[in-house]
Amino acid sequence: MMEDKRTNENTNKDDPLRNQRWASMPNPKEQHGKAYFQIKSKGQEVIDMLLKKNIQYGNSVLEPNRIFSKADSSEQIKVRIDDKLNRLILGNDSMESDEDIIFDLIGYLILLLVHQEHYTRPLPEDDET
Repeated sequence: MMEDKRTNENTNKDDPLRNQRWASMPNPKEQHGKAYFQIKSKGQEVIDMLLKKNIQYGNSVLEPNRIFSKADSSEQIKVRIDDKLNRLILGNDSMESDEDIIFDLIGYLILLLVHQEHYTRPLPEDDET
């Protein structure tokens, strides 16, 4: 009996245990039950924060307006990561807590991955003629 791959793919597409990249992993639910759910919960917090901020800022990280900076989006993301790391190193939590900085760092790293996979296209050339 043949299995319908489309049904199986659609059913499991949001399950990290079925993701091709991690397919060879043993089932962490069975081996590390509590940690699995803690990691999944924290990951969901990061995703929720990232989506909320992306809506709030109008997807400006992945599709910037380029008012002042003409730098590539991935370079702009890397600068933001550098700024967050600098704040973390300096330990000045007067503006934001270390936990907020770590959440933002994880968010920027996710955005960098998304950019590399889906937004790598040449910048439009300036019309300065």
